[in-house]
Amino acid sequence: MRVLFMGTPDFAVPSLEALIEAGHEICGVFCQPDKPVGRHQNQLAFPPVKMCAVAHGIPVFQPVKLRDGTALAQIQSLKPDLIVVAAYGRLLPKEILEYPAMGCINVHSSLLPQYRGAAPINWAILNGEKETGVTIMHMVEALDAGDIIAQAVTQIASDEKAPELTVRLAKLGGELLAETVESLEAGSAGRIPQNDEQVTLAPMLSKELSPMDFHKSAQSLHDQVRGLCPWPSAVTEIGGVRCKVLSTRVENCSGQPGTVLQADKKGLIVACGQGALRILELQPDGKKRMRGEDFLLGHPLKAGDPL
Repeated sequence: MRVLFMGTPDFAVPSLEALIEAGHEICGVFCQPDKPVGRHQNQLAFPPVKMCAVAHGIPVFQPVKLRDGTALAQIQSLKPDLIVVAAYGRLLPKEILEYPAMGCINVHSSLLPQYRGAAPINWAILNGEKETGVTIMHMVEALDAGDIIAQAVTQIASDEKAPELTVRLAKLGGELLAETVESLEAGSAGRIPQNDEQVTLAPMLSKELSPMDFHKSAQSLHDQVRGLCPWPSAVTEIGGVRCKVLSTRVENCSGQPGTVLQADKKGLIVACGQGALRILELQPDGKKRMRGEDFLLGHPLKAGDPL
C-alpha cells in the first residue's frame, strides 16, 4: 500500500519502521520542523522521525502550516492511498483528512475513549491506572474521537515511569499498526464507534502539576513522581531546598503528613496522608541528581522534622 506517514518524536519511530518492514511504499514523511538546540540555540536538530526517514531514503516534508494549501498540494503530489499519523503534534484539517482513498488513521497511546489528548501516558500513570494500551483509529476533525479499528492492552508496572511506558507503548503501537494496515488492505478491519459517555481527557502537562502535597496518600505521590517524569517533575522542599523528586517507593508506615520518619544512611522516608514515601532519588535546584541518603549528607534532617 502507498502510505504517507506523519509523526515527530521517538514514540512514532517504531510505527514508521513497522510499515517499512511490512513492505509498504512510504511515499513521504511529514514531521514538525527542526528545533534549535545548543547553548546558543544556533544549531538545528532533526526530529527522531526525520532521522529514521532520512536513513531509509524517504522524502521528508516539514510544513510550518497545514491550512494554507501548501501541505495539501504536497500530499496530492504524493498520491497516498492511506495517511498514518503517530504523535505528529498537529490536528489535520478536513481537506487533508478527506484526501486519501482509505482515509487517515492514528496510533494513540491509550485505550480510547479514555485519555483523549496530548499526554495520555502521563495521565494514566498520574491517575494510578493498572493498565493502558494503544488504539488504532480512523481520524475525524474532533480530537481522538474517530471510530476504533484495533486496540492492544498492556499492564502498567507499579514502579514504571512515563518514559519507560512510552517505549513499550511505542513498540506495541508499531506491531498493532502493521496488523491493522494489513487488515485494512484486505478489507477485514473492524470499526467500532467510541462511547462518548466513557470519554476522559489527557491535557498537556504543566508545572502547576509539580508541587507535592504530603497530605495525599503515598501511592498518589508515587504516581505523581512517575507520571511527571521527566517533565515537569514532581517538586517539593526538603530542608528548605527545592528539589525535583525523581524516584520513590511506597512504605507501610505512618506519621504526621509531611514530617520525616527516617533520615539516615538507610535513606529518607516522609509521612503522607496515608502511608509513607521513601525518596530514593532527587535533584536539588542547580545540582545533579543524587540518592536520598547522599542529599542528607549535606542537608541533615532527623525523625520528626517537617519536610
